[in-house]
Amino acid sequence: MSVKLEDVENQVAQLTEDDRARLVEQLIRSLDSGEDVDAENAWLDEAEKRYQEYRAGKLTSKAADAVFEDVLSKLK
Repeated sequence: MSVKLEDVENQVAQLTEDDRARLVEQLIRSLDSGEDVDAENAWLDEAEKRYQEYRAGKLTSKAADAVFEDVLSKLK
């Protein structure tokens, strides 16, 4: 049985917001090929490197509130 995308879209449009959100989550899970171990390890290595540089005084830190304030001011 062949299902047309347009028919599915019309049916989905009739779902409640909660049901549509659940459907989206299921669709994303169905497309997720799993954990990217290489990327995860690369991020862990980078985080450790930055932490060690911070502890050695090679990096400075900034309060999260200040970071978000800077970002929001640039988006305006």
